[in-house]
Amino acid sequence: MAIPPPAQNFNMMSMGSGLRTAPPTPPVGAKSPFGPASTMGVSVIGTDLTILGQNIAIISQNKLQIDGDVRGDVVGKEVTISSEGSVIGTVAAERIEVHGGVNGAIRAAVVIVHPTAQVDADILHRSLSVAEGAQLEGSLRKSKDERELVPNLDASSYASKTNGLMGANGTGET
Repeated sequence: MAIPPPAQNFNMMSMGSGLRTAPPTPPVGAKSPFGPASTMGVSVIGTDLTILGQNIAIISQNKLQIDGDVRGDVVGKEVTISSEGSVIGTVAAERIEVHGGVNGAIRAAVVIVHPTAQVDADILHRSLSVAEGAQLEGSLRKSKDERELVPNLDASSYASKTNGLMGANGTGET
């Protein structure tokens, strides 16, 4: 089978014994064909990931699905903790669905606890749905103030807290 010539304006790159074409370099100032990151689909923390750390916060501007284990705070517009996922810390979002485990706190306008969920948390909500079979312990409080349910998606506000805890040189030493 003959290999067709490369399309015009493509570069050829050597890849071991074969060649492949590289996409053209976009002009300076061109917009991303994928759109801004905040409008993209779902970010996934896979089953093979465990995220550990002191004062850690995972922030998603859109939807976040947790299939792995997180020991830290999770913030997003929408957060789903799958049946294989777990969070030890605070989960804050506009909408949270829990199929797996949460130990800590949940704060969202809409919280849905599915039958496979194991939750030991203080839950602050506007709307709470708990399916039969879900294991739920902790305190439940319906919010009277919508503002306390709005997730903080500003990463810079977390960064300043982390820098303050890390010390001036970023090593934990001052």
